Amino acid sequence: MFRTLDVVLIAVMTAAATVTYSLKHQAENKQEEVRKLDAEIKLEEDTIDLLKADWALLTQPNRLNRLVTTFAGDLKLVPTESTQLAQPNELPMPMAELPALEPAKDAKADAKVADGKKNTKKKSTDAIQTGSVAN
Repeated sequence: MFRTLDVVLIAVMTAAATVTYSLKHQAENKQEEVRKLDAEIKLEEDTIDLLKADWALLTQPNRLNRLVTTFAGDLKLVPTESTQLAQPNELPMPMAELPALEPAKDAKADAKVADGKKNTKKKSTDAIQTGSVAN
């Protein structure tokens, strides 16, 4: 009844159906991932909009002036005068351009102090031996 060709075609059709189903399942999983990412993006955009609105509210000049007058005694704020502004050539030298410091004359002694060792010329041992190794 069944020929070899029929059996081969049934096997191919079954394999094709299995591959089609697995591809559909993978596509649905990816689509769900995309939906979740879209929801996260929307939430982040809404948060950014809310923060921008808060910033705009907090930096309103009228509000800031009201706060300055309220806390003037505590903050002691005064307007900046034109003489307080510095030119770039008046600024101190950047840290990168500072000359290197010369090493200290007694660098070995500094190293011993940093290590916690005593700076003694004469080493003495204890008269009582406690079983420890003497230096």
